[in-house]
Amino acid sequence: MRWHTRPLGPDPVADYRAAAEHVLDAFAEEGVLARQFPLPEFTTAFEFSGKQAVTFHFIDYVVHTWDVARTLGRTADFDDDVLETALPVAEFVPGGATRTAPGAAFAPEVAWSGDSTLDRILALLGRSPSWGA
Repeated sequence: MRWHTRPLGPDPVADYRAAAEHVLDAFAEEGVLARQFPLPEFTTAFEFSGKQAVTFHFIDYVVHTWDVARTLGRTADFDDDVLETALPVAEFVPGGATRTAPGAAFAPEVAWSGDSTLDRILALLGRSPSWGA
């Protein structure tokens, strides 16, 4: 199964729902953690293990949930176990020049303070935790 970036159609909600179902179906397949997946939003130089692909999609859902909530003037609340699982994934995302390249999946890390795990995840991935607050 190969994923491709594609433009939204006339019904973005239906497009999102279909894409999310596609991801869930792919990750539910037998032996998925042992397979290799292309993730062109990170690199086309190599493929990632199924375990890495699942974790990258997981961190995307956490961060984009926060993005949407803040855009709507709301907060995103996560269970502690979700954030404790997401933190090492955010820490694993490489920094450096890949973060400033055109079309980079994540912006450079931003400064943050405090003891909020969600704020730390957001800052590690280039988002200001105070944005939209």
